[in-house]
Amino acid sequence: MYLARGNHENKNMNKIYGFEGEVHSKLNETFVELFSDVICCLPLAHLNLLVGSDSIMVAITWILSLMLNNPQVLKKAQDELENKIGRNRQVEESDIKDLVYLQAIVKESLRLSSPSGVIFPRAAMKDCTLSTGYHIPTGTKLMINIWKIMHDENLWPDPYSFQPERFLCSSHKDIDVRGQHYKLLPFGSGRHSCPGISLSLNVMHLILAALLHSFEITTPSNEPVDVTKSNGLTNMKATPLEVLLVPRLNCIL
Repeated sequence: MYLARGNHENKNMNKIYGFEGEVHSKLNETFVELFSDVICCLPLAHLNLLVGSDSIMVAITWILSLMLNNPQVLKKAQDELENKIGRNRQVEESDIKDLVYLQAIVKESLRLSSPSGVIFPRAAMKDCTLSTGYHIPTGTKLMINIWKIMHDENLWPDPYSFQPERFLCSSHKDIDVRGQHYKLLPFGSGRHSCPGISLSLNVMHLILAALLHSFEITTPSNEPVDVTKSNGLTNMKATPLEVLLVPRLNCIL
């Protein structure tokens, strides 16, 4: 992912920073500032969960990519931030609970482009026969294809379409991503689900809200973002994401 900085007088790209370089460093500093109360209580080995998680960065990259290709969604999210927070202060963690549409965007992005497409192997504790008649003997190692589940048209109408609104309707509004609803499992489920679910969600929501609230976000070329996926354990974009950020808040001009 690459960022370009702009301002109200000149919206042209000033300089592009590699995500692995200065931008990554700036985001790390932001994480430390936002979660300083949490960090002071964590052992050093646990800090990587906060500032070094590839999956969080992958998720943010996909969320921005999907919104840039669906500008009406981006505008609706910024309108929500405008109505709930205004432009005279920056977004805070306590604001997230009121940003219902932003939460729906995160859910829909994790459904479409979860950081991983499969759940790591499990072992069958006893013989099991599925409703399809397929028999699974005791001890069989299983990998669950959550990508297939989250793109199943029997569970998700128009599954390849980016529609955050689906999580606002009565049939889906109570579905969460914490493993309690088996049609949406970006973090897995059960005792072996991702141990950092709460932290990851807090970081994703806060970073996304801060970016959308503080900046107008566009692509330098104004062309659709390439959403081709790479092959690998982590579901990364095949090409870097380039964005132009123009300040929109009075308090950061």
